[in-house]
Amino acid sequence: MEKNLKEYISPPVMLILFLLVISVMIVSPVLNMVILGAILAYAIRPLARKINLKIKFKSISIFVAIILVMIPLVLLIVYIISVISGVLSNVLIVNPNGFNLNLDTLINQLVNSLPPNISSNIDVVTLKSSILNAIKGIGSVVLNYFVSLAGKLFSISVDLFILFASIYYFIRDGGNCYKFVESFIPESSKDFFTRTVESVKDVLKSIFYGHFLTSLIIGIIGAIGYSLLGYPQGVFLGVLTGIFQLIPVFGPWPIYWTLAIVDLISGNYVRVVIVLLFGFFLSLSDMYIRPALSSHYADIHPLILLIGFLAGPLVYGIVGFILGPLILGITYAVLDNFRIELNKNKED
Repeated sequence: MEKNLKEYISPPVMLILFLLVISVMIVSPVLNMVILGAILAYAIRPLARKINLKIKFKSISIFVAIILVMIPLVLLIVYIISVISGVLSNVLIVNPNGFNLNLDTLINQLVNSLPPNISSNIDVVTLKSSILNAIKGIGSVVLNYFVSLAGKLFSISVDLFILFASIYYFIRDGGNCYKFVESFIPESSKDFFTRTVESVKDVLKSIFYGHFLTSLIIGIIGAIGYSLLGYPQGVFLGVLTGIFQLIPVFGPWPIYWTLAIVDLISGNYVRVVIVLLFGFFLSLSDMYIRPALSSHYADIHPLILLIGFLAGPLVYGIVGFILGPLILGITYAVLDNFRIELNKNKED
């Protein structure tokens, strides 16, 4: 045992471990972008290969594939920011008096809809002041967040550059990277390594098809439905529905229940019934679409995804919504594969 240990702890191994630790310390500030780049490269590589059949230059094919995937994401982010900033401007800057008038009407309708023994104990002025302060506080938080982002412009630029560079090189040289890592695997562990890689691929496909694609479909259906029902910013409501759909416990219900309550206060009882029926349809669609898309891949427990979605942003920022569930899902797949390997060795 002692002899075997000395063989492993040799000067070359100690030097390699030292250099690896130093390398991780250097890479750690942008490690989340590198991991995200590798994940996105895996998703974009099939598109790049198809484009490469038409365009013989591999680098150009990769750039075209990245652009085709990134443009919709950039447009979506710009759209969300523009809608939110527009609403905040109308509420806090452009037309505060008009907003106060609408808020008065809304509060009066809400109070009048309550039983007399409850409404008589409500101070409308205090309630209005509390709501206005809450809205202004939210607006201040959002504005301060964007100001802080502007102050971190250089850091954000570096992160984006690392992200795009990682995507490009992982698409181009991902096969060589895989072979390099595989060359260190002992022959006795080759099967375990291969199965683990396949399990990781299944997890990526399961999360993408079962969750991100489901959210996209539900969001599109929501945007069409809310627009047909006559809600202002129906497309934006659909985007919010898709985002909520990503979070396992939530789903689309916070959006359609909020709309139903607003319609109930406004006296639009017909649309209350319609939007609730439409919302129930969205929830039932999720129960069909998600299993249909992900049933052929890894079956991941919802608690793992929930922890990933909620804890990921605390560690990695906004990209944690992607990295959190993916990293936990991959870890689960590796551990499960290792468990299978141990049971197999016991049987042998």
